[in-house]
Amino acid sequence: MNTDDRTAFMKEVQTRFEKKIKENEISVLEHWKEQLDKILAMKPDGIASLQLQIKKTSEMMGNRIKILKKA
Repeated sequence: MNTDDRTAFMKEVQTRFEKKIKENEISVLEHWKEQLDKILAMKPDGIASLQLQIKKTSEMMGNRIKILKKA
């Protein structure tokens, strides 16, 4: 494999990697946007129920972060 081939190969690998990172980021953002949209759609009886839902979403995010850090 000559230098030009290696350079082309590395560019291809980098392009694929960047594309995968972007796809993963979009997926994560879509998931959490759905969670926030559910909160926005709620008709809470008061601030307490809204706070409870926000706390639940925050805990879900915290749990996901812990799982990803372990991997």
